[in-house]
Amino acid sequence: MGNGDSRVRGIAARAGGWSARHRWAAVGIWVLFVVLAMGLGSAAGRVDVDDSDQLKGETHTAARIVEDAGIEEPAGETVLVQAKDGDLKATDAEFRAAVEAVVTAVEGTGEATDVTSPYDTRTISEDGRSALVQFDIRGDSATAGERVEPVLKAVEGVQEDHASLRIEEIGGASMMKTFDDAFGDDFQKAEYSAVPVALGILLIAFGALVAALLPVLLAITAIVATMGLMGVVSHVMPMSDTANSVMLLVGLAVGVDYCLFYLRREREERAAGRDAQTALRIAAATSGRAIVVSGVTVCVAMAGMLFTGLAEFEAMGLASLMVVAVAMVGSVTVLPALLSLLGERVEKGRIPFLRRRGNSGNGGNSGNGGNGGSRFWTAVLKGVLAKPVVSVVVATGALLAVAAPALGMKTQQLTLDQEFGDSLPIVQTYNRLNEAFPGGSEPAEVVVKAKDINAPEVKAALADFRERAVDSGASRGPVEIKLHDAQNVAFVYVPLVGGSDLDKAGASLDTLRDEVRPATLGEVDGVEAPITGQVAGSKDFNDQLAGAVVPVFAFVVVFAFGLMLLSFRSLTVALTSIVLNLLSVGAAYGILVAVFQHGWGASLVGAEGVGAIVTWLPLFLFVILFGLSMDYHVFVVSRIREARLRGRTTRDAITHGVVTTAGVVTSAAVIMVAVFAIFGTLSMQSMKQMGVGLAAAVLIDATVIRGVLLPAVMALLGERNWYLPKWLHRLPDLTHDEAPDAVAAPVTHDDKGEPVRV
Repeated sequence: MGNGDSRVRGIAARAGGWSARHRWAAVGIWVLFVVLAMGLGSAAGRVDVDDSDQLKGETHTAARIVEDAGIEEPAGETVLVQAKDGDLKATDAEFRAAVEAVVTAVEGTGEATDVTSPYDTRTISEDGRSALVQFDIRGDSATAGERVEPVLKAVEGVQEDHASLRIEEIGGASMMKTFDDAFGDDFQKAEYSAVPVALGILLIAFGALVAALLPVLLAITAIVATMGLMGVVSHVMPMSDTANSVMLLVGLAVGVDYCLFYLRREREERAAGRDAQTALRIAAATSGRAIVVSGVTVCVAMAGMLFTGLAEFEAMGLASLMVVAVAMVGSVTVLPALLSLLGERVEKGRIPFLRRRGNSGNGGNSGNGGNGGSRFWTAVLKGVLAKPVVSVVVATGALLAVAAPALGMKTQQLTLDQEFGDSLPIVQTYNRLNEAFPGGSEPAEVVVKAKDINAPEVKAALADFRERAVDSGASRGPVEIKLHDAQNVAFVYVPLVGGSDLDKAGASLDTLRDEVRPATLGEVDGVEAPITGQVAGSKDFNDQLAGAVVPVFAFVVVFAFGLMLLSFRSLTVALTSIVLNLLSVGAAYGILVAVFQHGWGASLVGAEGVGAIVTWLPLFLFVILFGLSMDYHVFVVSRIREARLRGRTTRDAITHGVVTTAGVVTSAAVIMVAVFAIFGTLSMQSMKQMGVGLAAAVLIDATVIRGVLLPAVMALLGERNWYLPKWLHRLPDLTHDEAPDAVAAPVTHDDKGEPVRV
């Protein structure tokens, strides 16, 4: 192919061409877009998900009743007073003196209200060695952690005066403060360290500072713009801090990847002797097109989260979808303009001792037959293509073996000790409290709404509920009732038998919901009595998530299949794409279960004793991984198809496509694995599970899937890779925005003389 000015087709090629010709306009429009998005977002402010919108079912109903009644539930706190040996009892004078001292000290801070003595509320354990002083923190519960410190210090002062007793505070406010102090900067540090890690890897990949900075800067601007857009969109669909963090994670991963694909192809073509204009045009037509296909596929996958009906998932899905779309648009518009402006200056800031990247391959040029690229993957492919059947069997068998533990996956909302281990004193307090008062730290909460909460039949039903809750075995008491007469609402707090064991506590909850409530409160007309609390919330979340799994899986798989079919006009490529991605996700599930549930190698990542996978993670991982896996798949298959169009045999095209993309796929995968692995170092087990799962899946996807299984399967299929039934020929043609020489390539024919549709 010469350096002619042949036109190329397709949206990515046209966008890249326009940007290269109108460089300053393209850069100016992008900067204006980022500034406007950020400004509009700041002006609009962000609306976060309300508690009442978090879940459907009884948890949602209870939150709605409380919200409609205008009741602000305060942050509840508990002080555990417990004998350190078996001799001292709650009835002893020393024990009583300590309890009275706690009550006096807490009241004296002025930050507590409704302070109750265990001798009045009967919150004394069965063995008589433990008692609970309970109270609320004044003011908004959302900010109670900022006001609880004087109370904590007062309780510590009482502890110093009573060495024979264990006097410890726990509750919503104290846990909020403890976790903010211990882990408040944990996640933020991980987010901040992700950028320098990505930049460091890009420096190694490109060997030049300017070339390495471009992907990072574009990813950051995409993230900044999306943050602004999230503020605007949140007025229609509320956002959250979690959605913001996931958006940053996904935005950095895909933003850097997309720019990396584009930039490496442009440098590769220039290294092969193309002039700057032609190199940019080829990069736009090939890598640009792959970015668009990949980006749309990732957006579709992220959109699957919108079908869960869970507000948090919907926020994460929409935020991720937006940042992928923004990063995709930036990569095919402003990046060509910047490359055109920089020219040879993209090589500025050469790093000593790093060889010039991109010169080793032939850039995918037709005619010379060379493959260039990675020597390692050339050697691997030689073995894979020599024995494709063995390669498929071994690789598939290995992935299925890795995925096997996932068949016994146990999901649940992690309890405090599972989430943080016993590294914090408050977690040990949590365990001691649950041992002395099963369910006492996280009781079920029955929100009772009646026309007249003081009506005789309602009061009788409340008393009957309290009695039957204990008689049924669901609770050992004490069951506390708190009336809000003005709002005709009552809160009933029921410690569940099972405590922090969510399986047993869940059975107790079922007893309350299915047996105790219908026989008591359910007998009174006009009474609503939804049961909420942590155990109930976990169960409702699980139930709703279970109902969403099939629709989300079906949506993502079907639409991804359709996009691949339209993009490559090959039924075979579409089917193999889905199967290979599912294998990658399955292997990630298996690793998660093996490490975090069974504890195999758990000490290596600091995950001993978790015993379960956090409920939201499997579906979240499926959506994220299915989307991100398409990055590599589309990029590699596009390069194989491009080589096939240029007249190579399918086997040569496979070798060429995989080897020449090996460097960029490896660099992209290393960045993703490194960024995700940072999150695997966090203290919270849910974040650790997410980081390990994502890192493992990307590593498997970029090596076993793309380096072994994909080429082996395509080698076995041969020309059937490009099979499209005649009845599907009427589908819209969204195929390759070919490089000029590819468009002019002769049509190849199969053994029967029919043109090969590729």
